[in-house]
Amino acid sequence: QLTMYLNSPTLLNEENAQGAQRNTECLESLLQTPSSFQDNPLQQLQLASQEVLEKAKKSGRSKCPRCNSSRMFYCYTCFVPVETVPTKEIPTVKLPLKIDIIKHPNETDGKSTAVHAKLLAPDDVTIYKYPCIPEYEEKRHEIALIFPGPNSVSVRDIAFHLEKYTKKGVCASDDDCSREPLLKQAKLEPKEGKNPNEGISSSRSEGTRLKKIIFIDSTWNQTNKIITDERLQGLLQIELKTRKTCFWRHQKGKPDTYLSTIEAIYYFLVDYHQEILKESYKGQYDNLLFFFSFMYTLIKDAKCCAGK
Repeated sequence: QLTMYLNSPTLLNEENAQGAQRNTECLESLLQTPSSFQDNPLQQLQLASQEVLEKAKKSGRSKCPRCNSSRMFYCYTCFVPVETVPTKEIPTVKLPLKIDIIKHPNETDGKSTAVHAKLLAPDDVTIYKYPCIPEYEEKRHEIALIFPGPNSVSVRDIAFHLEKYTKKGVCASDDDCSREPLLKQAKLEPKEGKNPNEGISSSRSEGTRLKKIIFIDSTWNQTNKIITDERLQGLLQIELKTRKTCFWRHQKGKPDTYLSTIEAIYYFLVDYHQEILKESYKGQYDNLLFFFSFMYTLIKDAKCCAGK
């Protein structure tokens, strides 16, 4: 929650009157003027206008239109923007596949970035609170789990490994496996048939059998309970190894390649778009970081003012 940061002792040194006064003045200035994107690693994103967030920042917390709770920007329990952030001014993103997010029951709602995905891609994202999750076994040939581990593969290798799942007899026959998912995929990806004269590679036709990606939303120390659940066993696991997190709540002792949930979703989709769909990436999913990039800049500037 933003208010937590603006009132936190990490920003306002109460033991030093002069420092506290300086920090307060700086933070008040931040609330009145747009944040600078200088030295922001997210500055190259092609985002919708964040003016609506700037206005909401100045007016402070507002009510959730559903539960009437006081929130900043959005309600993390109802998955809707607050009253000062009109839904029509929030971008929506269409994803090439469905996403399930499994949230640990002890994960603090206000600290999770999973809600960003639901807010910005509401038609394609579903959030489940563990242990209430779907059965995935019958769809193993078209589902993958994003999680690092000894058996994890890269996005580039999805096609090869999904082919192995098919040959292991997940479906009644290879024809059944290839025919039905590809028909469904055509509905999810209208661009696929845009150029009928362009040959579709074997890698792409196999890779687009993927229909759903599962993400686990929890601290890294809490993941064991979920990842060992029998309902997730046997799923293809994918690891994102080449990206570094910008999350302000990075967990101590963990590598910087361990991403927040919304970062993992975003970077996976960028890689999937390029490696599997074989299309040039032109910012199609950048707005998934609409809230994340704004909060990153605000918190970074606040810490800078506090001398952190």
